[in-house]
Amino acid sequence: MARRSQTETAVLGALSMHPMTAYALREAIRDVLGHFWSESFGQIYPTLGALEQQGHVERREGPRSGSSTFAITDSGTARLRELLSEPIAATPPRSGLLLRLFFGRTLGVRKCRELLLEARADAERSLAEYDRLARTISAEEAGSPDLPYVLTTISAGRHNAEAAITWADEALALLEDVPGDEPPANGPPANGDS
Repeated sequence: MARRSQTETAVLGALSMHPMTAYALREAIRDVLGHFWSESFGQIYPTLGALEQQGHVERREGPRSGSSTFAITDSGTARLRELLSEPIAATPPRSGLLLRLFFGRTLGVRKCRELLLEARADAERSLAEYDRLARTISAEEAGSPDLPYVLTTISAGRHNAEAAITWADEALALLEDVPGDEPPANGPPANGDS
């Protein structure tokens, strides 16, 4: 799925839950989808305009004078179903942390341990945030037909955070007996010996 199609999916999906202003849409994508999806604000507004021109969303008078609320149309719901049915595009993994750890001998064991401890602390914070988010959304959206689906995405985030904590603990244990606190001065030995 192309980047533009995925932005359309996020915009139409958010509007399928309820009509909202462009600002509220931007906030919903950031706050509600933000634990697994991000969109730049520079992509949301042009996509919303294009979807309006295509008849997939309609503009209505907003709550304040001069403001507009956008609602998904029947053709927008059909487009959303079409987009959601497309194959998921594989994205190549990119992790600055893993890149640094892979070359950890050059970085030094002390710095690698610091990175792992930081990653573990970040995962613990994420886990606490997912728990808070699940409680908040369960209370706010009780009875909503969307709730089970929203909770599946939060559950995925929780599992990823738990896995990151377990991995960081294992990685720290692997580095526990590695000697030295400083990276080697001249890089790897020429003959491949350690």
